[in-house]
Amino acid sequence: MKIVYANTEHSTLNCGLSGMASPPMFDDEHGLEARATRKFPFAPPLGAGQRCRFMSDIPGDITHDQHAVRRQKLAELRAGGIDPFRANFATTHFSGDALRAYVDGQDGTVRVAVAGRLVIIRDMGKSQFVKILDQQGLIQLYVRKDVLGDFSYAAFKKLDIGDIVGAEGTLFKTKAGEVTVRVERVILVAKSLRPLPEKWHGLTDPEQIYRQRYLDLVVNPESRQRLLLRSRIVARVRRFLEERQFIEVETPVLQNVAGGAAARPFVTHHDALGVDFFLRISLELYLKRLLVAGWDRVFEIGRNFRNEGISRRHNPEFTMLEVYQAYSDYRGMMALVKGMIQAICRDVVGAEKILHAASGREIDFGGEWREVTYKDLIRAETGDPDWFSRSPAEHVAAAEKLGLKVEPQWQDFEVTNEIFSKRIEPGLIQPTFVLNLPTELCPLAKTNPADPTTLDVFELCIGGMEIAPAYSEQNDPDAQREMFERQAGEEKQSIDQDFLTALEYGMPPAGGMGVGIDRLCILLTGAESIRDVILFPQLRPQA
Repeated sequence: MKIVYANTEHSTLNCGLSGMASPPMFDDEHGLEARATRKFPFAPPLGAGQRCRFMSDIPGDITHDQHAVRRQKLAELRAGGIDPFRANFATTHFSGDALRAYVDGQDGTVRVAVAGRLVIIRDMGKSQFVKILDQQGLIQLYVRKDVLGDFSYAAFKKLDIGDIVGAEGTLFKTKAGEVTVRVERVILVAKSLRPLPEKWHGLTDPEQIYRQRYLDLVVNPESRQRLLLRSRIVARVRRFLEERQFIEVETPVLQNVAGGAAARPFVTHHDALGVDFFLRISLELYLKRLLVAGWDRVFEIGRNFRNEGISRRHNPEFTMLEVYQAYSDYRGMMALVKGMIQAICRDVVGAEKILHAASGREIDFGGEWREVTYKDLIRAETGDPDWFSRSPAEHVAAAEKLGLKVEPQWQDFEVTNEIFSKRIEPGLIQPTFVLNLPTELCPLAKTNPADPTTLDVFELCIGGMEIAPAYSEQNDPDAQREMFERQAGEEKQSIDQDFLTALEYGMPPAGGMGVGIDRLCILLTGAESIRDVILFPQLRPQA
């Protein structure tokens, strides 16, 4: 026998049966038995010998006709006084919980009420095996005519793949060993008016996958598992920090000054206040105000918005974790982020070695994490031990020799950083702490006392991309003002004066860190693009 999953044939369902006796229970809330002779539209008849079908039996390429057939069924349901879009259905279990509730050898003793979307139907004449999909996955239902009654069973057989049903009954195990619900009562709770795409061929275009993620999550188990895993990763991040007495907070999305990073912001206008605001590009400055307030360990998981390019690693709207710990420094942040990622690998992913999709190499999160200075990486890549004493012109010539395009307006440190970004970072597949970046790259960190041209910071690079920068935070208000003014140049209005005022009240020494949640999820789920780990990524509007 064959089964059909959203118009596509697949392997046989587990449908060997053990004892079948069970009392009937009818849904007669709308007088269904009294209207048992009312006519409802059937899909076109099956050919001789056909037992398994896509319920509307319309060729897969005539989507418009399938939609029309389902609309006709909807009209007939309403004409019969049946609500095809119910307000509720009282469930007792998700599918996975129901499967775990089964007691081996005790068929018919555990009662459940489950609900979900019909995705597989196997018609055996006077009985049907079907599978429904809910938040936790699939569960099999066994529906019999002699249990439901003629009318309810006939109505059930007119349902389509994609319809959402609720079912009550008891658990048993088939001869093939699959825990199944022996259905005593079944109700249509939401009619699907459009056919689902074919499981293997109907939703393969990336643009359609991202645009219709709600369908992708139904028909593509890989997407479903990846994005559920993301949710569990974020939950473990939150729990890890709360276990260490960090306080989760929320800070403004609309800000007067786009501070905390160098990026082009989105601008919006507040009509009531009559002023423009920026969608935040960073969480940092408000969280550090809380250090001033005496909240010594704070974190926020929130969205940032940058009006910049889109790539496999960049989305205009992205999720960041930022965490600040008073009386710590960037070394403290190194221990924190390593412990956090290893906890996620252990408790959520279930493995410390994960295949990196882009390179095909295995990333070992459980081993030693390399530490190397930014300057040593540059010297090694250029083959020049005296790189940092060379002139800007020599840097440009050397960068171009390495095949890099240098823009005329770039400052000297930007030329060097282009070498790091294009030639070094993509090769840092294993976890690597890149230490002591140049002072020009971050105006919010303390300078390194041993080398004042660098900062007490690190960038954690994994899988060829930056995952987490962290600093020994600058808490000297005068030094901070000087660094802000140097970065702002003529654009003094871009300086957050209130933040500088807050620092003058005194901020304790602190370590601070940002973790790109989307990028972390790319690594830990084996995704190839940032869009694969964001439920609804930004897309151009359809014409």
